[in-house]
Amino acid sequence: MEGPTVFGELWRDLKARQERVEAALRDDLATLTNDAPPAVVEAMSYSLCAPGKRLRPILAILACEAAGGGPEQALPAACAVEMVHTYSLIHDDLPAMDDDDLRRGLPTCHKRFGEALAILAGDALLTLAFAVLGRSYPARTAAVSCVELASGAGAAGMVGGQVLDLEAEGRIGGTLTGPSKGESGVGLLETIHSRKTGALFRSSLRLGVYAAQGERVGGADPAILAAADDYAAAFGLAFQVTDDLLDVEGTTDKAGKRVGKDAARGKLTYPGLLGVTESRRRAAALGQQAVHAAGRLGSERLAQLARYVVERDK
Repeated sequence: MEGPTVFGELWRDLKARQERVEAALRDDLATLTNDAPPAVVEAMSYSLCAPGKRLRPILAILACEAAGGGPEQALPAACAVEMVHTYSLIHDDLPAMDDDDLRRGLPTCHKRFGEALAILAGDALLTLAFAVLGRSYPARTAAVSCVELASGAGAAGMVGGQVLDLEAEGRIGGTLTGPSKGESGVGLLETIHSRKTGALFRSSLRLGVYAAQGERVGGADPAILAAADDYAAAFGLAFQVTDDLLDVEGTTDKAGKRVGKDAARGKLTYPGLLGVTESRRRAAALGQQAVHAAGRLGSERLAQLARYVVERDK
């Protein structure tokens, strides 16, 4: 078990990367929304620049470093995935979706700006992500990165996971359809979260690898991509199991969002299906799988990050 001091050292080590991401996000927003209506820019900035660990951008940067690149090469990819992530949070918080009024310790975007402007701010951040990739990388890297991000964020990825989550909650449709038809229990839950959460983690890592290797002869190293995919799959599920546990055991003050809502809404969760003790065992096992994949990538920071997501308290 890692102590809080170890993880404090990890985040101190990552602080310079976080700060560079923060600066690049502000720069991209200012540059690429120069002619946009101030109201939508304010709403975009409110959510995009809210305090956070920038986990997905950090994954992109660390994957780029593991693939032989440097942090600066990964910054456009890091900003693009954070824009997509922020768009997803804005839309997930809406009354028609998860209906949350608190995010990162602040009122959600629709509470601050109204539902219509929140929807448009999310739309604008999603499209801005692809502009950042397209203008920042050579054509081949930009193209493969745009395809990857669209896949991770789209109907077969993050959006599809949200659809399955709502279906499982009984709020749309009535029966599960498509690849998840006939699934139940933990298998269904893992299908949901491998899409809803894991797909964007996978894209974050892949975009980092493409940033480092995309223009090389033959493209990105298949072995590195395979290790990155394995890391993302285990990391994403470990993250979600822990998230479910925090919703049961955490506090609103520490989490920066409402807790206890999953059970109240009848959502499928790991503690609800497996109980707290078995959920912790599953999170630990998934964390170890991610640590092993990080070893294949030669990245101790990715290994530490996997340990962190299992043991975090917010």
